[in-house]
Amino acid sequence: MAVENKPLDAKAHAAIALHRFGFGPRAGSLAAIGADARGAIMAELDRPNAGQISDDDLLNSGEAARAAFDYRQERKADRLAQRAEREIAQNEANKAAQAAKEAQMAQASAPMNGAPAMEAKPAAAAPATADAQPPKPNPGPGIPQQIYLEEAKARFDSALGADIGFAERLVWFWSNHFCVSADKVRSVAGAFEREAIRPHVLGNFADMLMAVESHPAMLFYLDNARSIGPNSIAGLRQSKGLNENLGRETLELHTLGARAGYSQDDVTSFAKVITGWSITPLKQGERGGEFIFNERMHEPGAQTVLKTSYDDAGYEQGRSVLLALARHPATAQHIADKLVRHFVADEPPQTLVDKLAKRFLDTKGDLKEVSKALVLAPEAWDAPRTKLKKPSEWTVASMRACGLALSDIRRIVNTLNLLGEPLWRPPAPKGFGDDNAAWMDGLPERLDIANQLARRVGGLVDPEEMADAALGPLASPETRQALARAESRPQALALLLMAPEFLRR
Repeated sequence: MAVENKPLDAKAHAAIALHRFGFGPRAGSLAAIGADARGAIMAELDRPNAGQISDDDLLNSGEAARAAFDYRQERKADRLAQRAEREIAQNEANKAAQAAKEAQMAQASAPMNGAPAMEAKPAAAAPATADAQPPKPNPGPGIPQQIYLEEAKARFDSALGADIGFAERLVWFWSNHFCVSADKVRSVAGAFEREAIRPHVLGNFADMLMAVESHPAMLFYLDNARSIGPNSIAGLRQSKGLNENLGRETLELHTLGARAGYSQDDVTSFAKVITGWSITPLKQGERGGEFIFNERMHEPGAQTVLKTSYDDAGYEQGRSVLLALARHPATAQHIADKLVRHFVADEPPQTLVDKLAKRFLDTKGDLKEVSKALVLAPEAWDAPRTKLKKPSEWTVASMRACGLALSDIRRIVNTLNLLGEPLWRPPAPKGFGDDNAAWMDGLPERLDIANQLARRVGGLVDPEEMADAALGPLASPETRQALARAESRPQALALLLMAPEFLRR
């Protein structure tokens, strides 16, 4: 499935721009940016509010957490009420059965001297129990799932509607870099991306880092909300203690990288620094579910992280360490490597990694400048197209190529479940894999999805025209020949969506 590299003309540059840096072409996209593909990407980055989602109907994280909490409380109350009703019904049934038994015993022991025995009244029918009630209608998805689906729809609407989609692709990259799991924080996974990632995706890395590590979704996902300093007021009064999850993942995954030379002592010290970074209990009204710094949980005293001592300044102690991590050369190298690995190649060109790391350090983590450096670098365009698109990117690219709008978000959610990249549900804190090996086994399932999409639009789309619109000069003679030999339009469209040139960035 190797894709031959050829000298790029303007239209080929446009196709590379859309497939490598965006979500693939829509009808007319190649012509729209063909004159200056690099310039079109740069213009997208400079557009006001690039990468943002503005929707007043979406809940912020606190509102979402409280809505989910209230829903669970109501369900708990309903279950308790239903149990009470079942117990009452069972008690009534037991009383009726006991009355019937006593009446039978009284009849059996009546005098036999001619006096008529008292006729026992028939026992009242036992009240119907809950098990005998007709099944209740399906109420549909619960509140947490409704919030999750609304956030998912906003995310995919943004990707499907983007002119190119580089800013949105950056959002998806950073959301996977700083991942949380909807398996644990379903109602706030979407709000986390909107609040901690999107506002900073073209801003400063230090600001994004602060927003992420102090966000309730991350604090809950990596168990820092209950991390207690051993010598804090709370730690001296109860057995619960320090949790190092967030401290470790911040160093290993979010900033320095696994091979940066930090020690276990650094992990422990940093975990102590961020004790007290917690969440307001959901029972506490309108502030429930929001970030709080709890001084009673915070480990007192100075802490040493990466050979630097930080005085105890409460919440500010944590901010100081995060700022130092954000500006560390190892962080620049780690972030640069991941960006190039994501957009360009599993084996990143070292010259390109070094360029991005230098730009990161020179601009003190200006992510727009780092992103522009990626787009302007010749290595980012010249690298062979061997990088498989992730399932979510391929799904969006397929819908854009077919001209399909988003009608039911559950269809996309189910598709991503099938393809092994469930939305906001990575298998571990390191996020979904970002190399070909992680996704190669899922190609047969992509063929099933391609066939479904092709059947939906097969009668409306000409395969050759779609190949021109979706791939342009990237379409190889072998791919065009396969389309021409297809037995039907749907088969040709499915072949196009599974062509090497379409599957790869």
